[in-house]
Amino acid sequence: MTAESLAWLGIVRLGLVQTALGSVVVLTTSTLNRIMVVELALPAMLPGFLVGLHYVLQVFRPRLGHGSDVGGRRTPWIIGGMALLCVGGATASLATAWMSSNLAAGIVLAIVAFLLIGIGVGAAGTSLLVLLAKRTDERRRAAAASIVWIMMIGGFVITAMVTGQLLDPFSPARLVWVATALSAAAFALSVLAVWRIEPDYARPSGDERFASDPQPSFRAAMLDVWSEPRARRFAVFVFLSMIAYSAQDLILEPFAGLVFSLTPGQTTQLSGIQNGGVLTGMLLVAIFSSGIGVPRIGSLRSWTIGGCLASAVALCLLATSGVVGPPWPLRPTVFALGVANGVYAIAAIGSMMSLVGAGRANREGVRMGLWGAAQAIAFGMGGLLGTLASDVARYLLDSAADAYAVVFICEAALFVLSAVLATRAATALTSSSHTMRQDKATPFVGPLKEGRSA
Repeated sequence: MTAESLAWLGIVRLGLVQTALGSVVVLTTSTLNRIMVVELALPAMLPGFLVGLHYVLQVFRPRLGHGSDVGGRRTPWIIGGMALLCVGGATASLATAWMSSNLAAGIVLAIVAFLLIGIGVGAAGTSLLVLLAKRTDERRRAAAASIVWIMMIGGFVITAMVTGQLLDPFSPARLVWVATALSAAAFALSVLAVWRIEPDYARPSGDERFASDPQPSFRAAMLDVWSEPRARRFAVFVFLSMIAYSAQDLILEPFAGLVFSLTPGQTTQLSGIQNGGVLTGMLLVAIFSSGIGVPRIGSLRSWTIGGCLASAVALCLLATSGVVGPPWPLRPTVFALGVANGVYAIAAIGSMMSLVGAGRANREGVRMGLWGAAQAIAFGMGGLLGTLASDVARYLLDSAADAYAVVFICEAALFVLSAVLATRAATALTSSSHTMRQDKATPFVGPLKEGRSA
């Protein structure tokens, strides 16, 4: 028995979970970061370590995804993950407040809180994407990915506006109250959003083959997925492309300040222009790849490859802008980079949703976990590698413009390499339906052979 595809309202409901998730995450990674550094006068390395700890824990995403595969249902993992995340968010605020009177105890509690946050994000985020992928019609997947991610960004914005008002005048007690209320509201919203959205059944009832087959261990399931060439290639694609995507995040504003002599306010506006471009690119893919009110143009594969190549071109133009200097139209170039990045990001997520079922059945959570872990680790590494590369280039080269140009060109090369990988990894988009039919006809009988060919 196959569950009915989600209507637009169902997709928006799942987007509310991403909104709730984003609201708690941005509180812990942005607001608490500022309070530790400014109000408490602590080293910036402390919140950096805590946020890095959250990223490191994303390596457990495949294991968390396997848990939902074994149970056959995703909503318990979404609710459980959100519970851990929200408890972690409230605890992190308590730990931050505690640091003002007992620094050592506050830091220990903050480590525990960010452990909960990392595991909660991994459990809820992985299962949410799998559920969205399995219940969304293929033509709607790009639009669904756009809706969910835009709603997550909406969570960032709403949280920043509301907490900004509620935290003034600041006090540790007010911080704990606001964070706890926000976490409780986020959890309640998540529970309501997924209420009865997933069928009670998870596998065909009355199938003796499923009843007699033992569930594979995580190691066996992971070997199954890793032995699938498409899953491996896509994981490498996600890792490399996300490094290229995130590497310029921390160097764009310094570049604009040093080379174009923009003020802090102007560079902040420049980041806003880039983010506006990202949203524009997301909407373009959602509209044209799904045919919402317009003729459908291109496949997710072509949008993914096109987004990578367009990002590479935009980065080359950005490198050229540094060499040419202030006469270059910097703002349109940054906006174009944002559009290209937005096209790549949503097309890649849509491809991820399409490919998650291409392979051995009942491995969707492990596949999505593998790709989610690759994305999270690469995103955490990208900012570090981008700043490190810019520092090394500026040390070796006399000109700051030339140094940043070298870094942007390297990022462009990574996007080109990612496009090449995408042409191979995304071939499953044309064969996934055949693979899924074959897997459904054959029950699990053990790990795939290591020598399985593409």
